[in-house]
Amino acid sequence: MFGSTFGHLFRLTTFGESHGVALGGVIDGCPSGIMLDENIIQTELDLRRPGTSLASTTRNEADRVEILSGVFNGMTMGTPIAFMVRNKDHKSDAYDNLKEIFRPGHADYTYTAKYHYRDHRGGGRSSGRETLSRVAGGAVAQAFLNTHDIKLQAYTVELGGIVAERIDISRSFERPYFSPDPNVLVKWNDLVTKTRGEGDSLGGVVEIVAKNVPPGLGEPVFAKLDAIIAAAIMSVGAVKGVEIGSGFAAARMKGSEHNDPITKDGFQGNNSGGILGGISSGQDIVVRAAIKPIPSISKEQETITRNGVKTSLKIEGRHDISAIPRIVPVLKAMLALSLADALLMQKRMSEI
Repeated sequence: MFGSTFGHLFRLTTFGESHGVALGGVIDGCPSGIMLDENIIQTELDLRRPGTSLASTTRNEADRVEILSGVFNGMTMGTPIAFMVRNKDHKSDAYDNLKEIFRPGHADYTYTAKYHYRDHRGGGRSSGRETLSRVAGGAVAQAFLNTHDIKLQAYTVELGGIVAERIDISRSFERPYFSPDPNVLVKWNDLVTKTRGEGDSLGGVVEIVAKNVPPGLGEPVFAKLDAIIAAAIMSVGAVKGVEIGSGFAAARMKGSEHNDPITKDGFQGNNSGGILGGISSGQDIVVRAAIKPIPSISKEQETITRNGVKTSLKIEGRHDISAIPRIVPVLKAMLALSLADALLMQKRMSEI
């Protein structure tokens, strides 16, 4: 994985900035004969669009995808699949007052340290809008995984410290915040409304599950499947922690509690999260991601200018109150890309 490319055999390279002409990507390594058209990608992109909850920005982007190559008559051809989404509703002048100021919690300071130059309009490449390309690429990966009956689901299990008490994922994609618990929605909406009024933001926890993953995916030692998945999830800007299976709870368990018993009928638990020794066990792969609060808030914050002068700022404009729910399809996409690549790697090993 280097720079803007993810994967080894199933590779996604993304391009574009938040306020540029367009965002997009190129997928190389997708097998031929996979059913794919713009509607399949668009369905996933629509899940990421603003307006699905009270926590979303009012930026109004249609996010219509255009497939530029690699697909003919609704089927992949085995050649590079290029796609693009044009930016339409970017209001760059809203960022003019931030040109010389480092925003707390954003990548302004670090991008300047690395590149000595940055696009101040919405954060440029570090913007959450960059994840659009990941969702589109993940949709292609999911189309490939579907041919092996591997299914992915993602949903929010915690928002602003309020935990979903009931996990019913069968209809979570239809609910605000991708909630698995319809009874928690009133509490989450009330908290979002209160937080918006305070000029602040919220974090949360998202869970992603992959079902019907065959055993044997992943490499021992440095290319463990859980290591690849963790890197994929952590590559999303708002993620500050990753758990697989029982995760940090494992630190508070005894071996007799954490070990998943094995019988002739299979595993009798899934504390491992579907991965043992870096290799898939055939159980559900269960991943959780800790999402930080959105750093763009209208509360006054202390910072400095590019010249090191002390100052303060309030960030106005159209911003999410939380990366949830829009980050949910992004995280699902990153798990799909990881598994698509691992599946192709295993197929290649089997052919040797």
